[in-house]
Amino acid sequence: MSNFAIKPDRKYTYADYKTWNDEERLEIINGIVYNMSPAPRRVHQKISGNLFFIFKGYLKGKSCEVYDAPFDVTFIEYKDQPDDQIETVVQPDIVVICDEIKLNDYGCKGAPDIVIEILSPNSFKKDKVEKFNLYESHGVKEYWIVYPGEKMIEVFKLVDGKYDVPEVYGVDDRIEVEYLGDLVIDVKEVFV
Repeated sequence: MSNFAIKPDRKYTYADYKTWNDEERLEIINGIVYNMSPAPRRVHQKISGNLFFIFKGYLKGKSCEVYDAPFDVTFIEYKDQPDDQIETVVQPDIVVICDEIKLNDYGCKGAPDIVIEILSPNSFKKDKVEKFNLYESHGVKEYWIVYPGEKMIEVFKLVDGKYDVPEVYGVDDRIEVEYLGDLVIDVKEVFV
C-alpha cells in the first residue's frame, strides 16, 4: 500500500493492515494511519540494541519476554476481538510482555507490560501525546520515553489507571525496574 492510497476520511483496521506491503512501516491509532519515520538513525538503533540486550539478558529463563521493532502490538477492546474490528496497531521500539497468552504469530494482542519508545524528530508528538494516551488508556504498566540527544529517559508508571509524574534519569543514574523484580539498569550503558 502506498501513502497515496490512504483515504483520510476512512477508518482502517488491523485486517486492512495485514494486507499492506511490508516495505512501508505504518501504524494505525484509533483507525487513523500514520507513516512511521524513515529508517531509524544509527544512534536510535544503538540505543535500541543496548536496551534490548540488557532486557534480554535479564529475562533469560524468566516468564517475561522482550521484543524489538518491527513487532506488532494490537490494542483490543475485548477478548477475541476480530481483526476487522481492531482499530489500533503500533510497533513500539521495545516491549516487555509477561503474559504469554497475549502473544501470537503476529505479535502481541493486548497491552504489553512495558513499552519503550526512542524519540526521533519525526515521532516526538506522536510518542509524547498520542502513544502516551494510548498506552495509558490500555493499561501499559510502564511507558519509557528515551531522548537520544539529551541522553535522558522518562519512566511513566501506571497508578490507579493514570500515569504518575515521570521519573527522569540521566547518564549518572540507575533505573530500578521494580515491575520486573531486581533489574537495575545503569543508564550510561544505554547510551554508550
